[in-house]
Amino acid sequence: MATQRNIRTNFAFYPPEGDGGAWHATLDSLERALREAFPDPAIGHRRSGVREMTVLDFEIELAPDVWVDGTAAITEPDYTYITLTDVTADEAGAFAVWLRDSFAPAPDLVRFAGSLAMANGEETPSPLPAQGSREDIGDLLRRHLVAFDH
Repeated sequence: MATQRNIRTNFAFYPPEGDGGAWHATLDSLERALREAFPDPAIGHRRSGVREMTVLDFEIELAPDVWVDGTAAITEPDYTYITLTDVTADEAGAFAVWLRDSFAPAPDLVRFAGSLAMANGEETPSPLPAQGSREDIGDLLRRHLVAFDH
């Protein structure tokens, strides 16, 4: 039986193309949602040198002893993203389900991309299914990684 590689990479999550304001969110509302959903998050704001905007850095505990780091930029209406760094597909899947079900105002408003896909020329994020468990979404993200892991 083959052993499955547990690839660690970065994932980014976006609202629908052409509708950066679809989440009706701000950095403050994301910070509140993270604080309500995850115990004792580490959260800070900083000025991004890349796009000259304020971003939100966070570290959250997805499950006991499973911590993920992320960064978010929300400058409605044109530029919104949340990235997770150095995560597995399962970790990104758990966060994606929370984002879809608890933060985005409707379940069909989340797209995703993995850094392996972007490094291989795939520039268009894929829609996250509007339904599916953490395991289902983790499997989807794992298949996404495998497709671009050359």
